[in-house]
Amino acid sequence: MKNIVIIGNGISGVTAARHIRKRSDHSITIISAESDHFYSRTALMYIYMGHMRYEHTKPYEDRFWEKNRITLLRDYVEKVDTDQKRLLLRTGKVQPYDVLILAVGSTYNRFGWPGQDLQGVQGLINLQDLELMEQNTKGIRKAVIVGGGLIGIEMAEMLQTRNVHVTMLIREGNYWANVLPAPEARMVNRHIREHGVDLRLATELQAIKGGPDQKVTGIVTTAGEEIECRFVGLTIGVRPNISFLEGSKIKTDTGILVNKHFETNIPEVYAIGDCAQFEEAPAGRRKIEQVWYTGRMHGETLALTICGNKTAYSPGPWFNSAKFFNLEYQVYGQVQPREADDGEHLYWEHESGQKAVRIIYRKADGVVTGINLMGIRYRHEVCDRWLQSNATIQQVLSELKAANFDPEFYRKHEGEIMSEYKGTLQPQQGEKRKKLFGLF
Repeated sequence: MKNIVIIGNGISGVTAARHIRKRSDHSITIISAESDHFYSRTALMYIYMGHMRYEHTKPYEDRFWEKNRITLLRDYVEKVDTDQKRLLLRTGKVQPYDVLILAVGSTYNRFGWPGQDLQGVQGLINLQDLELMEQNTKGIRKAVIVGGGLIGIEMAEMLQTRNVHVTMLIREGNYWANVLPAPEARMVNRHIREHGVDLRLATELQAIKGGPDQKVTGIVTTAGEEIECRFVGLTIGVRPNISFLEGSKIKTDTGILVNKHFETNIPEVYAIGDCAQFEEAPAGRRKIEQVWYTGRMHGETLALTICGNKTAYSPGPWFNSAKFFNLEYQVYGQVQPREADDGEHLYWEHESGQKAVRIIYRKADGVVTGINLMGIRYRHEVCDRWLQSNATIQQVLSELKAANFDPEFYRKHEGEIMSEYKGTLQPQQGEKRKKLFGLF
């Protein structure tokens, strides 16, 4: 029986622990100072908005640890000693291990702005951040969010439920311009503004101002504009939370370097979740995957290896989903913000400007490689099958009705999408083709 120690109480670490317990009698200890329970981080915003309470975010009963014979140690790891196979903890305790799993997640970025340590300036990743946001936003009327992304839009929605006026600063010319093609990004721009957010595109933060009490009073942009506020949300991306590994023998880059089995350069030391960086990314995937469902897959896959069935990570085609206020978004496969030379883009946008479908396929053989959906839901199993089976654009269009997952009585648009595709086959309709592919 091995002594397995997991650092991190998030979806990756807890999933690994659960599946190791299902397959073995190994001793399992999870080290985390965050909370006494496993909870859903994706539900934090709903606690703030009053839609849920903390206890509603716990998928398992409070006796989860005891029932599964998992020890939860409420502490912080200060140092990893791989020579002696032990962890030095903040409380002064020493925790030995036979197998170490690093599932330490992410931390939000700071870029050295003047005033970034003032009271009222923070990001939002964990339960402690949520509790701090409760304190920092009590009774305020104006806030600035620096950066876009999914956390930024969630924070804006949270603040608006408390009648806080939100200004959002985006460095790029469109919201999430490094992920979304321009037409979809412009759709989100409109949607954000329609919900009362003062969206400032191509605008960067220069400094954060504070008063004598060390509380934030406003910000200054690089253009010299001053914006009054009492809260600054930092949502300029996240990075792996690995600073405590400095001086250890575990190899790191942006994240902890692992192979396809989540093995680090040190025997019996593994990394999973947001903190793991693949030396060679799986096909169609990124080297760092900071998404809830991939963390769960990491944990399940590693548990097989730990329990004697060495298994490589094979996640299949990329997918993700999100919500910008009430505009839903799904992506399947590879959709780049700019068109590749070997691909064609079928782009249909509803006249309301609140729905869109983008299907990307190779010029050479018509095989579909990516799908973007705005305001329309498609079934995951259908889209995954298309991508896994190298379905062509003609096959995908013929099966759109089978994919549509919108609720009953929602208007369907498959006929309109097919008509647009047929229009691209007419060479004389050059201007329509440009419009269809989202070129202007």
